[in-house]
Amino acid sequence: MSSVTPFLDKRANAKNLHPITIRIIKDRKPSYIYLGQAIKLNQWDSKNRRVKNIHPDYLEINQLIITKLSKANKSMLNAEIKEQNLSSRVIKRKIVSKEECDFFNVAKNYLALIKERKQFHQFDIELKRIEVFYQFVKKDKLYFNELNIDLLRSFEAYLKNTRDLAPRTIANYMIMIRTVFNLGISKSITTIEVYPFGKGKYQIRFPETKKIGLSIEEVKALETLEGLTKAQQYALNAWLISFYFAGIRISDVLQLKWSDFKDDRLLYRMDKNSKLVSLKISDKVRDILQSLDRNINSVYLFKELEGINEDDRKLLRTRIKTTTRNFNRRLEIVAEKAGIDKSLSMHIARHSFGNISGDRIPIQMLQKLYRHSSITTTIMYQSSFMQKDTDEALDKVINF
Repeated sequence: MSSVTPFLDKRANAKNLHPITIRIIKDRKPSYIYLGQAIKLNQWDSKNRRVKNIHPDYLEINQLIITKLSKANKSMLNAEIKEQNLSSRVIKRKIVSKEECDFFNVAKNYLALIKERKQFHQFDIELKRIEVFYQFVKKDKLYFNELNIDLLRSFEAYLKNTRDLAPRTIANYMIMIRTVFNLGISKSITTIEVYPFGKGKYQIRFPETKKIGLSIEEVKALETLEGLTKAQQYALNAWLISFYFAGIRISDVLQLKWSDFKDDRLLYRMDKNSKLVSLKISDKVRDILQSLDRNINSVYLFKELEGINEDDRKLLRTRIKTTTRNFNRRLEIVAEKAGIDKSLSMHIARHSFGNISGDRIPIQMLQKLYRHSSITTTIMYQSSFMQKDTDEALDKVINF
């Protein structure tokens, strides 16, 4: 039992338009070919499965639908004549044009998805990585069957030797390529048979990273430090707020509002994963809150985001990025004045809390404070404590 019909997706995209697809059903298993066109619900003729003439481009879109329908039906008829038992996904691959099988074409779809989620900072990063890969292959089109293990290894060598990138950065480039490839598979544009990643193929190597957090004594030195400029103290206040609230991320610190503090608790939603957080307001935090400038119109604890439209995610991310850079520059001077020879940045507040927590709370509790889904991620923040733990274990064995 098989069928091929035009279909309007009832789920609207970011522009509140509905994508037009060709739905292929074979043995009760559906597969969809997205035509790259989206319309309003009232522009779709559900009875005739065509675009109504109230759409300015209805003739062209309907012709596209007819062309795709013809290709799908032809593939199914040929399969039946040859007595081939093709799945809906195989039929879809026969219909998809060679143009769509281009890696960079799918990469554009990948970037569009990121933009729809309003992750503008991530969009800029991934766009740059795709452009670097495009410059490396020196081809306008790269078909998925050309994207093999040898090409990936050559690209890795290029990033390392020519562009002099760090191992972790190289891994991020490879993750981007793998993500686009997986998107191509999910859309039946390419197949798992030519997938170049995984065991026995190209494996992405993740180097161990070591971000050294501060000790208790170093945090105490920051708490009692005097002689700072107003700008330096302002950055240090942001760092201490992050530390006192279990190392919350700088993006969350800058988005904290005065209205988030209720009944001696901080109630907010994490920016990275939208998880709700409720934390006690300590006396140390209360002292900082009282020292911050605030007037009747103040919304945020830290003034950098005042007046910004919260729905403008691109501007919001840009402002957070700029502020973080400025804070980190000031914190370098603060560390020098405090006699701390470690790198001091906003993110180090998170690692400092993790390191100090090592012999004070169970790692499961730290996982809960960090809102990590996997305890493996949490372990990285207690690396210094883990090293101390293994040193003690080693001594117990060899000191006999």
